[in-house]
Amino acid sequence: AVVSTQSTGNNGKGCVFSYDPVGSYERESYRACGSASAIIQPLLDNQLGYKNQSNVDPTPLSRDRVRNMVRDIFAAASERDIYTGDEVEISIIDAKGVETQRFPLRSD
Repeated sequence: AVVSTQSTGNNGKGCVFSYDPVGSYERESYRACGSASAIIQPLLDNQLGYKNQSNVDPTPLSRDRVRNMVRDIFAAASERDIYTGDEVEISIIDAKGVETQRFPLRSD
């Protein structure tokens, strides 16, 4: 599964572009795709998109918070999706370059 949580748009606001097999595309703030996307996307919707939450202030999340959240979401998905591997590779791309980290998901 691949999770894209941010990219820089023309106005400096984060975005990603998702596409489907037909070739349609859409600008979004985050998106999951791959075998575990049905597991990951609802968690992203709730935790990053603040969907289905009451009395929550949708404040911007820190880089560390998002990194930890994505790692935890992949750990949860790896327990239910046999095609999700044993580790997650998270790359953060910004004006300074690319920072990549790998985290183990399961050890069985």
